[in-house]
Amino acid sequence: MAQSSIEWTEMTWNPTTGCDKISAGCKFCYAEVLTKRLNAMGQAKYANGFKLTLHEEEISRPLSWRKPKVVFVNSMSDLFHKDVPIEFIQRVFATMNNCPQHTFQVLTKRGDVLARMAEHLTWSDNIWMGVSVEDHRVVDRIDFLRSTPAQTKFLSLEPLIGPLPVLDLTGIDWIIVGGESGRKPRPMREEWVRDIQQQCAAAGVAFFFKQWGGVNKKASGRLLNGRTYDEMPVRPRVGQLTMAL
Repeated sequence: MAQSSIEWTEMTWNPTTGCDKISAGCKFCYAEVLTKRLNAMGQAKYANGFKLTLHEEEISRPLSWRKPKVVFVNSMSDLFHKDVPIEFIQRVFATMNNCPQHTFQVLTKRGDVLARMAEHLTWSDNIWMGVSVEDHRVVDRIDFLRSTPAQTKFLSLEPLIGPLPVLDLTGIDWIIVGGESGRKPRPMREEWVRDIQQQCAAAGVAFFFKQWGGVNKKASGRLLNGRTYDEMPVRPRVGQLTMAL
């Protein structure tokens, strides 16, 4: 586990590391950059570089955490990568099912794989499921997410690299918006962010604005309309299980 500087979570848990790029949002993958740094530092977990790697020893780790935590699952990978066996994913889900005191935030770019596997997983109410949507070319991921039994569904619109003026937010509980950061970030326009915030307000969807991004994301800040937006979805009753039908 690791404490996280990501504004919308508390810590990260990575049963897998490494990934492959599948869409425009992956172009400047922060996880790939960080993996190279950790590998150079000699951290054994990243000895394979950014090649997909399963870490059996990580699966049961949350069972030892007693204090409730908000956990971003696989910040350095994608649990629904096509090469992760369903049996491995089921074991990760079993750990989350058995830790109702924690909130687990699972995020994927592979909505099609998620939808295909969803019926084989047990969806306890502490599992928040999300998909990344960087522009209009990948909005179909939202429909894949919507088809799952997850009680809390969210969208990560980061890096937002294009406008999303007509989002279908039916069944969506939370939206995170963020601009790209790094040495060569693609621009995010303020009107795109304002429009999404207004869509969320109209639909009653919690809105979290993470950052403007840019070369110096700290200097750019995260104010929108002169304020911060740190809205979070309401967590359902602890302990309830939703079995896929």
